[in-house]
Amino acid sequence: MLLATTLSFYKRADIRKEIVKFAQDKEIAIRYKEYFGRRPDVIVYEEDVLELAKKKATSFHCSEELWTNPLSLRSDIKPKEMDELRKGWDLILDIDCAHFIYSKLAAHILVKILKEEGVSAVTCKFSGNKGFHLAVPWEAFPKTVNNTMTKNLFPEAPKKIAYYLRSKLEPALEKAILRVEKDSIEKIQEKTGLSFKELVINDKIQINKFLEIDTILIAPRHLYRMPYSLHEKSGLASVPVDINKILQFKKSQAQPENVKTNISFLERNIKEGQANKLIIKAYDFSVEMDDLTLDKEELQEQKTFEAPESAVPEEFFPPCIKIILSGLKDGKKRSLFTLVNFLRSVGWSNEMIKNKLYEWNKKNPEPLREVILKSQLSQLKKTKEIIPPHNCPSKENTYYKDLGVCSPDNFCSKIKNPVQYAVRKHAVTSKKKGGRPKLTEEQKEMRRKHREKQVN
Repeated sequence: MLLATTLSFYKRADIRKEIVKFAQDKEIAIRYKEYFGRRPDVIVYEEDVLELAKKKATSFHCSEELWTNPLSLRSDIKPKEMDELRKGWDLILDIDCAHFIYSKLAAHILVKILKEEGVSAVTCKFSGNKGFHLAVPWEAFPKTVNNTMTKNLFPEAPKKIAYYLRSKLEPALEKAILRVEKDSIEKIQEKTGLSFKELVINDKIQINKFLEIDTILIAPRHLYRMPYSLHEKSGLASVPVDINKILQFKKSQAQPENVKTNISFLERNIKEGQANKLIIKAYDFSVEMDDLTLDKEELQEQKTFEAPESAVPEEFFPPCIKIILSGLKDGKKRSLFTLVNFLRSVGWSNEMIKNKLYEWNKKNPEPLREVILKSQLSQLKKTKEIIPPHNCPSKENTYYKDLGVCSPDNFCSKIKNPVQYAVRKHAVTSKKKGGRPKLTEEQKEMRRKHREKQVN
């Protein structure tokens, strides 16, 4: 990109005004062709934009998060400090596809889905190259979710929302693409460069193979291209787009000489709380997905485990289970499912499991509602089959890492599942001591009550 082009564009008073307006409360990163400048940075005055352009700045990028003081951010900053500095976060959905018409269809459909969810404050901009950015401002979200301040639910909350929206988008987008291509799979293959085997599985087009909705990259201090910033590869500007005219948008509108500043992106003067239902549905959807059982192969492998005759004492539990039992800030519903399956698999009775779960829930900073525990325990009584919890981390399975509880010790390398850890370690220790291991006082009491019930 020529210096004359960038200077000419960033000299425009209306462009500089929009960039400064958008930079408020955000961490800024300036790109100079092939590298980024220091972080954190801020843009306060319109003159800053021009001076940076004179120093050969080509584009400007900003955080999804809003900060009280962006310059206080550091590379070694701790999560708690970030929570204190963070004012909120905007939901930014990055839609990217090599074939531009598919990107337009995805953006158009996502806008419709968001509106159906009650979110009217959605805005859109062209990314500057192959896709679009959809945005919902921080002001649309509730102040708290499940008794946790929403501003501290980053990147967890936007990720859950993105996954939920993607689940609704994919079937609608599949129909739209087939309609545009007149049901020709060959045309889709030609445009995506995928073989039929890659593109179609179980009679469904695999949208994720050729179109990306950025969810994985949503992370603390994640940056995206600011509106009215140029794109180094395409030479086009990242311009806001009328949400009612996404399908009519042409890249020629993003040519620097054609850019107009008459459309808003991330308008903050909106009706507050309109995304309340969206975030609640996203969390509910996440729980439903977490409660699904593992794939058949993993379940088949797990069924080879047999629960021991006597309950394995807690001292032999693996690090991940001990971390969960110490209390969690996030992932409690998933962990509840894990704990129930683990404790059953290591020989604990239903009564022992019930007592342990209530004890564990008291240790959580924000305990689960009692109705959730009762529901899980009720299901426990109905289920006869014992299915161990998720296997330990692998390339395909990151369950415990996602929960933030994977902290392997030397023994972990010898096992594939937390149940194996407990059972084997218990057996090894028993052999060394000789004889049958003693029961804990809690286990003795549970057995005594069990016998009394049988007598009565």
